[in-house]
Amino acid sequence: MESFTTTVTAHPYEFGNKLMSHKKFLLGSLAILLCVGYLLWPVYQFYAWSLDSLPLSPFGWRALPDKAPSTQVLYNDEYNSAAEYSLTVIEKHREKIGAPAISAAVSACGEVVWAGASGWVDLARQIPVSTETRFRIGSTSKALTGTALARLVQNGRVDLDKSIGNYFEVMPNSGWADITPRQLAAHMSGLPHYKNNSDWLGLYKTLALRSHYESMYQALGVFDDSELLYKPGTEFYYSSFGTVLLGAVLAEAEGQNYLEVMSREVFRPASMKNTEASPVNGDPTRNIARFYKSNGLSGEELRLREWRPVDLSHRLPGGGFISTPSDLVKLGALYLDDRYLSPETREIFWTPQKLANGDVNEQNYALGWRVREMEISEVGFLRVVNHGGVSRGSQSWLMIIPEYKLSIAVNINRKTKVFWDFGNVSMDIAAAFIRQQEKLVCK
Repeated sequence: MESFTTTVTAHPYEFGNKLMSHKKFLLGSLAILLCVGYLLWPVYQFYAWSLDSLPLSPFGWRALPDKAPSTQVLYNDEYNSAAEYSLTVIEKHREKIGAPAISAAVSACGEVVWAGASGWVDLARQIPVSTETRFRIGSTSKALTGTALARLVQNGRVDLDKSIGNYFEVMPNSGWADITPRQLAAHMSGLPHYKNNSDWLGLYKTLALRSHYESMYQALGVFDDSELLYKPGTEFYYSSFGTVLLGAVLAEAEGQNYLEVMSREVFRPASMKNTEASPVNGDPTRNIARFYKSNGLSGEELRLREWRPVDLSHRLPGGGFISTPSDLVKLGALYLDDRYLSPETREIFWTPQKLANGDVNEQNYALGWRVREMEISEVGFLRVVNHGGVSRGSQSWLMIIPEYKLSIAVNINRKTKVFWDFGNVSMDIAAAFIRQQEKLVCK
């Protein structure tokens, strides 16, 4: 008996369709993976760079050179010994905290009297820092915005206790209608800080830091769908978003761009020629330090790498400026000038604000400034008006000592785990200049 075997052969056209479908599936899957990767990449970067929760590439880390150059400019020879001491102090402090560069300046009796710097603005090329090098100043920006507010309040163009709804043609969020400029400047508005932002798209953008905003009204889109944390005026909660909204209020009140208001009311009167919005990277060719992240270690194990590119335009009024210590102490000097701000206005802005229950807020926060009694070696406790700032790869500190008509500013191009580990050097500088100033008389 014969047996028959039947062979079924797929038609070439049918085989081609299956192959094409398989390719489409693979390409579609790859496209989805790429999109997911693109969306998740900023989240990874935030957790790796800002929170140290995820590892970074082992490549690109650098050790600090054993020795570093230093420079200083003394504008008043009568402060020579304080200047020499302060330069030595910042040299040792830079080495102690493992900063690539440190820069400081002092104003006394209404003028800049000294500026000094030590270290490198670019480790790879070993470019030395100068007294004109600019650093990200982080939340010290809030004192700048608070100064513009003080000017507009003094001139009757903004009312501290008038609802911000009076300054907007269209309120970005109806829930903000009862907030006042005073509450924004004192962090009592109920607005969230970055991590409490319930505007999910805005939260993502503050992690990615790659969107650019030309105006502060546009930047409000980062958090305008977020809910208030409490009824305005009843609690204190530090919020950079509150200062961004304040910047938008100033712009709306004046019918100008926020930066135009800042230039007219603050930068030009103080001759702050080196202060502007932060670029996405450091640029030594423009006297802007490169910004660095550390590996969290110290001593011989310390390594640093340049911070990733970030766009900080969404937080400009509350944390997005670059400046020099000399520019910052010019602001401090101008604040003490009665021709610029009346004593009455100055005292309003330097008075820690009270909550609705009558208690002073927990940080002794005034309007754009913190105000507290601080002990200075060999001098004692003095009233110190101050603001610090932490930014991507940079830290800043500005303090004014009204009793001695003195301002001190310090900047570095890395972050320390504990802010005051960086900022405490200002107390030694203040002590040195106060000791010498006691022999001089302000004109």
